[in-house]
Amino acid sequence: MLKTASFVLLFTIGAFAASAQTTVVARPEHPADATSTAAVATPGDYVIGPEDLLSIVFWKDKDMSAEVAVRPDGKISLPLLNDIQAAGLTPSQLRDRLTEDSKRYLEDPNVTIVVRQINSRRVFVTGEVAKPGPYPLIGPTTVLQILATAGGLKEYADEKNILVLRSEGGRPVTYRFNYRDVSKHRNVAQNVELKPGDTILVP
Repeated sequence: MLKTASFVLLFTIGAFAASAQTTVVARPEHPADATSTAAVATPGDYVIGPEDLLSIVFWKDKDMSAEVAVRPDGKISLPLLNDIQAAGLTPSQLRDRLTEDSKRYLEDPNVTIVVRQINSRRVFVTGEVAKPGPYPLIGPTTVLQILATAGGLKEYADEKNILVLRSEGGRPVTYRFNYRDVSKHRNVAQNVELKPGDTILVP
């Protein structure tokens, strides 16, 4: 009976771990040679963006390996390969491109991409909150959750007329959020999931 319970517990833990956010590493056929820098958890739909920090590791070639920040133009600079477009690619796609490009210099390149820090996925909270500013959007996050992260509303905030400002297809879109209703479990559909680039305005 004890063995059965232990198996169920281990299976449950394993299933939970499998459903968690993934950490991006690319093709470490030789894990002992991969970078020691910890990777961050990334959303399933993650693509590289400006200001993200990456570790590029070429196995057995430290001269080509580098820790880089994605520039505002979406490119990174690497020894020999020079400027490479990174923004808009998944880590696996970037790995494939670097592997192909580096074949001019290496016989059998083995590249690992580690996402160290995600700065491109942010939302902005402004107005009558305790801690206004940009906040990273690492996983699914609602309006109510980001307001809590920002320290909550100030005393004289207009909690009934909070706005979520978003750009969809190049056009501005506004969503209204009534903090009082949602906190009382009314009209909870307005507690939308945020997208990178959203601005929450608390009047």
